[in-house]
Amino acid sequence: MTVNARQLVESVATGFTEFPVPTPESTSDGPIGWPGYREARRRAIERTGERESVVCGAGKVGDVEATLIAFEFGFMGGSLGRATGDRIEAAFVHARELGTPMVTLIATGGSRMYEGMAALSQLQRIAHQIALTRAAAIPQLAVLRDPTTGGGWATLGAAADVILALPGAQAGFAGSRVRPPGDADAYTAESHLATGQVDQIVAPDELPERLARWLALLTGADGVAAEPPTALGARKPPATGWASVLAARAPGRPRADAYLDAYFDWCEDISGDRRGGVDPGVRCGFGHRQGTTIAYAAQCGTPTQPAGFRTAARLIRLADRLGIPVLTLVDTPGAANDAAAERAGAGPAIAEVFTAVAEATVPVTTLVIGEGGSGGALAFAAPGRTWITPDAYFSVTSPEAATAILKLPPDEVPAVADRLRLRPQDVAELGLAKLQLADPG
Repeated sequence: MTVNARQLVESVATGFTEFPVPTPESTSDGPIGWPGYREARRRAIERTGERESVVCGAGKVGDVEATLIAFEFGFMGGSLGRATGDRIEAAFVHARELGTPMVTLIATGGSRMYEGMAALSQLQRIAHQIALTRAAAIPQLAVLRDPTTGGGWATLGAAADVILALPGAQAGFAGSRVRPPGDADAYTAESHLATGQVDQIVAPDELPERLARWLALLTGADGVAAEPPTALGARKPPATGWASVLAARAPGRPRADAYLDAYFDWCEDISGDRRGGVDPGVRCGFGHRQGTTIAYAAQCGTPTQPAGFRTAARLIRLADRLGIPVLTLVDTPGAANDAAAERAGAGPAIAEVFTAVAEATVPVTTLVIGEGGSGGALAFAAPGRTWITPDAYFSVTSPEAATAILKLPPDEVPAVADRLRLRPQDVAELGLAKLQLADPG
């Protein structure tokens, strides 16, 4: 069954009140005098009961007051014209005046051809409103419905802080009638999730609850620094450097998923770097803990790919803008250093995380929970607020790499590990981290 804009809004928000229409309805054939445009609008009004392609208003999503924009695809394909731009602009102004998060429920084919460049220029107006709202530290959340193409995707959709999508939704800059023949799967929500352009795919019946959870997270921080998680593994650090390396590499050692599950009441992940990449070895998102929100960026024990660094940087910058403290978990043998990683921009990606942590105005807390391999691990660490567990190590490079650099035989690796002073207690003595022990209970 097709759900129209009002039905969708009423399914996700309670007490929805539509905003007054900011401009009177046009009775002409539009700004470029397209023959029959006035009649096409009249038929769209009769068919949908709406006067424009968007419904804008305020309502409560879960426990959070929000400003909502819902596209009515039945009204001229949800296209963006001048009157659409007026309504969207007014909704963003309202959101900033009241400090309420923005939720856009998008279903559009793009700019309204019948209004020519006057329609296309609405994208600049919308982009300006998005920028003003971002500067005001107001969260913006988009839901991609079928279809979300053209300027609607390239502004309200792709520029949102968090992007959800309905299963099977067509999404992409080019609509189905104008793109070249070929790989149609590239224009789906599932493809965009796989390439780091969408955060989650949400079934329609789960959308109200998921939106409520997201808005609670994005508006629920108290700004207090995150406490480091309690160590979940070994109770005391090993005696030697090589033993520390082996403990950190042990298959049964607690990993990021175990730490996040123990630390948070519940959480929601983001996915991807918005540039075409996803690293399954880095988990980022926002979690609820004891009544407040904390953002997290966690390495999961694999070499971190450029997309992983960029996703972490994206998470830290978003959290900083919204005033949400950050927790990072370090666990990587190092940055991926193969040819593919280098071509994907490993150096600039690592630099992004170093910079995001350095520029953050919110407190960043770090716990090293396993391998702390060189700069790829250090990029995730907060200077002055880093802790390390007994079954972890932190090193300028791996003992194997150090042995190779020194042109020593492989059997010297354990001795080199000792010389590197990479044990957790060594790192603590150097003043670079504090030792975090397991709960004695």
